[in-house]
Amino acid sequence: MFIDALRKLWESSGIAGMAWQNGVMILVAFVLIYMAIGKKCEPLLLLPIAFGMLLSNLPIAGLYHPEIFEGGHVHWDIIGGSDANLAPGLLDYIYLGVKLGIFPCLIFMAVGAMTDFGPLISRPSSLFMGAGAQFGISFAFVMASLLGFTGSEAASIAIIGGADGPTAIYLTTKLAPHLLSAIAIAAYSYMALIPIIQPKIMKVMTTKKTRKIKMKQTRSVSKVEKVCFPVIVTVICTLLLPSVGALLGMLMLGNIFKESGVTERLSETAQNALCNIVTIFLGVTVGATAIGENFLKVQTLYIIGLGLIAFSFSTFGGLLIGNIMCALTKGKINPLIGSAGVSAVPMAARVSNVEGQKADPSNFLLMHAMGPNVAGVIGSAVAAGVLLCIFG
Repeated sequence: MFIDALRKLWESSGIAGMAWQNGVMILVAFVLIYMAIGKKCEPLLLLPIAFGMLLSNLPIAGLYHPEIFEGGHVHWDIIGGSDANLAPGLLDYIYLGVKLGIFPCLIFMAVGAMTDFGPLISRPSSLFMGAGAQFGISFAFVMASLLGFTGSEAASIAIIGGADGPTAIYLTTKLAPHLLSAIAIAAYSYMALIPIIQPKIMKVMTTKKTRKIKMKQTRSVSKVEKVCFPVIVTVICTLLLPSVGALLGMLMLGNIFKESGVTERLSETAQNALCNIVTIFLGVTVGATAIGENFLKVQTLYIIGLGLIAFSFSTFGGLLIGNIMCALTKGKINPLIGSAGVSAVPMAARVSNVEGQKADPSNFLLMHAMGPNVAGVIGSAVAAGVLLCIFG
């Protein structure tokens, strides 16, 4: 009887149910945890993603069941408990916030509450650089299609070029949820590597002379302009492209909380408490989708490679428009700020500033680069709306 009890205990343990895929993914989770803590690579999201990956790959724990979301749909009958063979786990319930598009939109509200659109309002031409930095999305889409990915999958992979994690997650959950973990990890990894990837491209695309260009201080922006901007952008963009309403609407809602001056508590909550809570839920559940059987495929390597191509060509596109604007203004625009159009607020703007100061220590480009930077946030949301309209 004692032997039978030991045998039953062993058979019910996770060790007995361990497959090689689980072991590999647990090791991958360890590596990502090290990158988040040891190398400080986007730790606020990479650490929850890595731990979510760890939790979902521990056998028999039953925290996440991909079959509940199989085929891109939520099988409510299983969640309701009518399936006696499957008891939904904790992460299944939390993942509903990702699957239904709630968490990415709430993150966008927090981003909006932390964003100052003043540099963009004072220099509207920054929109061109933000738009140019979406070039990588188009290029990666073509490349992914040539590699055999479907239109929906290619669109989800291509959006990595926007360097906007919430947008990538939002679009992927709508178009290709089975690729979510690979796309999310690639998107946030490349965002963390911006200071390493972008400078090399910036040096190729600019000359030492143009990197030294000092830009004049832009005009001051009134409170009325800052309050009207989110309202006008929301109305115009949503009328033209209804599919962008959720993302862009939440971004601008957060921004008007900040700029109105009468909702300080709401703005502070969106920037801090709400942002932190949603970041935890979003990261853990996105990581949980990285089940070994789905993640350990050749197409995951393709996604990582295509993500790098998308990001690199987006940087290239922003710099190209920056060079054109430099020529048209006869040297009044430093082309380095074009690289900030890839979104990734405010890291990309900081990289532009650092490279400008390397050429001339007295050159300060941060506020000028913030124009294309916040334009890139809008641009990536619009690009996601276009792709969702076409393939959704």
